[in-house]
Amino acid sequence: MARNIKTHLFCYDDHRGFAEDVRKRFSDTSKYTVISFPTKEQYINHIEQEKKHNFCKIAILGLHDNKEQYELIDQLTMQIKKIDHRTGLILIGPADKMDDIKKTVKYNIDAYIPKNTNSILRINNIVKKLISEHSIRVFRKRRNFSLYALLTFLLLSVLLVLIAHYKLPQYF
Repeated sequence: MARNIKTHLFCYDDHRGFAEDVRKRFSDTSKYTVISFPTKEQYINHIEQEKKHNFCKIAILGLHDNKEQYELIDQLTMQIKKIDHRTGLILIGPADKMDDIKKTVKYNIDAYIPKNTNSILRINNIVKKLISEHSIRVFRKRRNFSLYALLTFLLLSVLLVLIAHYKLPQYF
């Protein structure tokens, strides 16, 4: 059946506001790997290194109150999606500025989460959703490959039966 898929959570948290809470929530090291980065350069370099791997990758980005950071995060999300389009994106921002964040940063974001007491639970739910979507993608590829193999086998069998029928009609 399904094996346990390890999920990698990449947190960009320049003020270290939520990375420890995420690390505490996803403490099971057999299922999750939580890595946090304080700088954009380290974050992008690590995502580029992990590009070739097919495990479930989720980028969690923390926002603050200033508008300059909204544009920085918008460019960062574009870079992440350019590097690996399969990476899920979660934005955490102040609750009162969430409408401004949605207007500014709108490039393939999977979830916008306001920062409050329930934000870690919401992150958990979104991560579970993204893991499920990743698993569906993997199993869809496997299903399609199995279907093509089955159809090829059936086509070859029918072809061999037709050839045998014309070459050796006494057996039919």
